[in-house]
Amino acid sequence: MKLRTRVALAGAAVVAAALLVASLVLYPSMAAGLAGQHDGELVAAAGQAPRLLKSFKATSAPLPTRPVTVGDTLLQFIPPPLEPGGTDGFVPLTLTDVEVAWGKSTPYFRDVSYDGVRYRVYTAQLDEIDRALVRTAFALDRDDATLSRLQLLLAALTLGGALVAGLGARLLAGRVLRPIGRLTEVVEHVTATRTLTAGGLDGSGRDEVARLARSFTTMTGALNESVLAQRRLVADASHELRTPLTSLITNLELLGEGRGTADPQAPALVHEARAQAGELRVLVNDLVELARYGDVQIHIEDVRLDLVAERVLARARARAPHVRLRAELAECLVCADPDAVERAAANLVDNAIKWSPPGGEVLVRVDTDGTLSVADQGAGIAPKDLPFVFDRFYRAEAARSLPGSGLGLAIVRQIAEAHDGTVRAEPLRQGVRLVLSLPVAT
Repeated sequence: MKLRTRVALAGAAVVAAALLVASLVLYPSMAAGLAGQHDGELVAAAGQAPRLLKSFKATSAPLPTRPVTVGDTLLQFIPPPLEPGGTDGFVPLTLTDVEVAWGKSTPYFRDVSYDGVRYRVYTAQLDEIDRALVRTAFALDRDDATLSRLQLLLAALTLGGALVAGLGARLLAGRVLRPIGRLTEVVEHVTATRTLTAGGLDGSGRDEVARLARSFTTMTGALNESVLAQRRLVADASHELRTPLTSLITNLELLGEGRGTADPQAPALVHEARAQAGELRVLVNDLVELARYGDVQIHIEDVRLDLVAERVLARARARAPHVRLRAELAECLVCADPDAVERAAANLVDNAIKWSPPGGEVLVRVDTDGTLSVADQGAGIAPKDLPFVFDRFYRAEAARSLPGSGLGLAIVRQIAEAHDGTVRAEPLRQGVRLVLSLPVAT
């Protein structure tokens, strides 16, 4: 069953339920109103008894003791003596009737049956004749036709209202649910073609459907970017792995030919193979780190950024004695993964050392606002390369002859984004400054 049909049925059911409730309230109210109106007519007819008695006396007509029809009402005079069980041509008298005639009870209404017909009877004392009664009555079945017509009208209104509501809801549902139909078509297109595009969705409104369209467009866009990035990563990684693998295989083949390890060039070939294997290890490790900080939930705690930078500098001084490492470390507490922050800081320092000339200075600075900056005195970054320095496998022309995988700064950016932080490159008159910003602990 289509969604618009279900909406139409739901709308029809709601309207039918509302009309049914209204009918169940209206019908008893109308029936009670008619009954009250007729009771008033009976009391009014009983009130006309003195005038009728005067007319009977004026014409010397006998007092009618059997019920007579006055309009739609039966009128009966019952003179004394009154005895319970007497009929006088109508329903038998009761003890209550006798008490009303004697003034011991108040006038009252009751429903009785006479000759197979149900009547509403009003009994009151006739003041003009001592201990006499006046009765007024009407047949209850005279309202059956009116109430039957009311029942039919209410039933017709309920069914007609439900039908009109269902048709109207279905027509409106087709218009309201049109964006959902378009969204369904896009989802089916994505499923069939594996193309993560959501073009043609209208997300300009402010309702839930428009929000859903915008969210779906954003989601497919993010997934498309993720897939493209994954494909680029695979392509770039394949390219980067191919070079050291080719050189390693070539050197091993040369060792396997001729005199093998007895060849005078064997030590050089082994050294070259070990170097290529080391490049492969670095590249694989960097790929693992890049995936780790991109997909795995990191552990957040309060970290002293200045102490992390101090540990990184201590290790860097031991392996890079040709570069002067200077530190300006202000005490700073950030919310971060300690291992991830240390890896990012080490990558920034290693990048600065790689680009610094012998005797050059690398300044590592930590500020209280959660920033870690590393500045070198190298050749700097060309303006055309500046927007891409944190991209995976991106290496400027000047860096292609230097060792490295092109993933170090990409890992830094990945770590920054995982912490809701930022990383940027700032050109200097001599060299470049790389700045990592992390959320400060509160």
